[in-house]
Amino acid sequence: MKQAFRKNLKRNVVACAVLLFVGAAVYLNWSYSANLGEADAAMVAAEDAAAAAAEAEYQEALAADEEAGAETGSEYFASARLTRQQSRDEALSLLETAAAAEAASQETIDSAMDSIAAMATWSMQESQIENLLLAKDFDDCVAYISADSITVAVPSPAEGLSDAAVARITDTITTETEFDAGQIRIIEIREG
Repeated sequence: MKQAFRKNLKRNVVACAVLLFVGAAVYLNWSYSANLGEADAAMVAAEDAAAAAAEAEYQEALAADEEAGAETGSEYFASARLTRQQSRDEALSLLETAAAAEAASQETIDSAMDSIAAMATWSMQESQIENLLLAKDFDDCVAYISADSITVAVPSPAEGLSDAAVARITDTITTETEFDAGQIRIIEIREG
């Protein structure tokens, strides 16, 4: 009988401890959420649209890569640059609209300005990477930077890029950005 009592006592103590931890977690979650306040709808919409535009651009670049055999190399790179610029312009416009809205909170304005600054930095890094790769004997190239990765399209011979060429691209990107080799995607555009 004492064993059954001890077993029930242990079970009840464990149940109370679990209940106490769950209660503490709920309270902490509630207090954390109360401190953050409500999300600004304009900023959420602008960030969602910017993310969707960036994803659409990336998917278009991949689709264009598959169709690259139909285009000449220079047409592909010109088209990719134009698509990149158009999607960036759309995202910037949405962020500027969100920041300029009368109902925009200071947090929304700051977040939009941070996103705009990040896009400007990415654009400068893309241009610098493209110029450096051209200086390293690549005929053409297009770089696209997002928050967590970089994609570079370069022309390649029918047999593919050599290990030395991949190393030059990787070295250029890791030197000019904070990305590591695992965050770099190289798309080979077959010549001719």
